Amino acid sequence: MKYNTVIFDLDGTLLDTLEDLTDSVNYALESMGYPTRTIDEVRNFVGNGVRKLIERAVPSDTEVADIDKTFEYFIEYYSEHNQDKTKPYEGVVELMGKLKENNIKMAIVSNKVHDAVLMLRDKFFVDVEVAIGDMPNMARKPEPDSCYKALELLGSDPKDACYVGDSEVDLETARNAGLDCISVLWGFREKDLLAENGAKTFAFTTEDVLKEVLG
Repeated sequence: MKYNTVIFDLDGTLLDTLEDLTDSVNYALESMGYPTRTIDEVRNFVGNGVRKLIERAVPSDTEVADIDKTFEYFIEYYSEHNQDKTKPYEGVVELMGKLKENNIKMAIVSNKVHDAVLMLRDKFFVDVEVAIGDMPNMARKPEPDSCYKALELLGSDPKDACYVGDSEVDLETARNAGLDCISVLWGFREKDLLAENGAKTFAFTTEDVLKEVLG
């Protein structure tokens, strides 16, 4: 097989989280008396962690203290509502099962808050051995730290691993970690944008991911 280890992004790759993220962003904005955002706006804001999501969602002249307060409202709401509408993309659960059947080691590496990553992994993807989210003392993607940690925990070599994601941040993360990248096209970014950012391997379906991994 081509790879023995797959590291997955979460939002936009394994899970369609956009509606819950949008609802949580708008709860936080409304709590502060700010204008709300459309689902397409939130789609374009995600990718660099939830703090950056809030920084992009608030009005451009918002003071840091008010961004902090908006972020607190977001975390408060999202911690209770991150599974209301969130669901795996079509074929993802089956993909995980086939990878396990072929003894492929799996990890999730996300910029989502670590506790939420663990909660969602435990609900939807129990076959994934390692799940790492945003936590203190670890740089967020596109820095490679969380990928390195996942590889260490799995006992895997970067040359035998690939990263599967849906965004330009995922592409940069893979490059920084020395990993091949498979860019999925069912997530939050369009193919042209991914290609502009260096994507060379695309997956239109989860079957495409399986074929690429098994070689």
